[in-house]
Amino acid sequence: MSLVEPGTSDGDGTRCVHGGFPGPALGAPVHPGPVLSSTFHLGVPADPPPADFYGRADNPTWRALEDAIGALDGGECVVFASGMAAVGAVLRLAAPDGALVLPSDGYYLARSLAHAELAPLGVEVREVPTTALLTADVLAGAALVLLETPSNPGLEVADVAAAAAAAHAAGALLAVDNTTATPLGQRPLALGADLAVASDTKALAGHGDVVLGHVSAAGPALAARLREARSRGGAVPGPMETWLAHRGLGTLDLRLTRQAENASALVEALLAHPAATDVRWPGHPADPAHPVAAKQMRRWNGVLRFTLASEAAVGAFLAASRLVDSATSFGGLRTSADRRARWGDAVAPGLVRLSAGCEDTADLVADVVAALDAALAFTDR
Repeated sequence: MSLVEPGTSDGDGTRCVHGGFPGPALGAPVHPGPVLSSTFHLGVPADPPPADFYGRADNPTWRALEDAIGALDGGECVVFASGMAAVGAVLRLAAPDGALVLPSDGYYLARSLAHAELAPLGVEVREVPTTALLTADVLAGAALVLLETPSNPGLEVADVAAAAAAAHAAGALLAVDNTTATPLGQRPLALGADLAVASDTKALAGHGDVVLGHVSAAGPALAARLREARSRGGAVPGPMETWLAHRGLGTLDLRLTRQAENASALVEALLAHPAATDVRWPGHPADPAHPVAAKQMRRWNGVLRFTLASEAAVGAFLAASRLVDSATSFGGLRTSADRRARWGDAVAPGLVRLSAGCEDTADLVADVVAALDAALAFTDR
């Protein structure tokens, strides 16, 4: 069931479908196409500056999607060419003002960027686990704290409100990577965060045909800094990709509902199967992260994890499955699975991050159970 956001009369589905579009005008397209021009008419010098003057600075197609996402996030949105472009813009806010605190168990490229690019500039990079308390020692001299909750790939959960209070008491900004949860599943800005960042390549666009990211800021000053960084650094999204993401956003409510239903059913099957261990999904009442997740998340999603006996067992699982794609993204229409150790995550060789898609639940569960049966032959090897 679609939720209604407090203070509005519209539910999630209505806001996803209608967000960012202009009101009806006679003869106008219901879904305007992308503005592909890189140049715009400036008029004569006496004319006032137009909103659009060059394709690297702004674009009407960007603004339409930014309006839609910003309304869902509850802040001012700035879209970027990719999730990592968005994360990079956020992390650079720490330089040269103070230390940067990152999750040691979050997305590995965020840590890689911080150590390779910011540390040589003198930014102290501190890593702490997602579930660790942000103590005064950890936060001393910090300019920015990045949380990832639920984390990728571990699906650990941090208390956003508590982290925001601790970060602000230390004089630091709090940014939350909200990719896994989506703007419908969690609203970090309402929980006290200064910034919500996400890879919209994943669930928001949802069809596996777009690379895009965004940052939503709690205030206009931070949003202005991000827009300047986007234009200066050139990490601008293409209008077509932006338009496709806006089109995909229209079904996010529907997709998230089916994905969560499928994840719930898959978790029960995994918990009952001898081939799988360490099954994690914050939406399950028995999951260690569930109490905190239930307090701050509005809805569940389709991303779960489990561990098979070995790399060979994961290979057998993927080879036997008819419906599970071996792919490294998540949040899409099709169910996918990724052995995370292949990318350098400090996890067991057989850890699998599975993204439940929108297939019929009975079909997907039957397929995954059959694939688990195939993997069981490798349990003792």
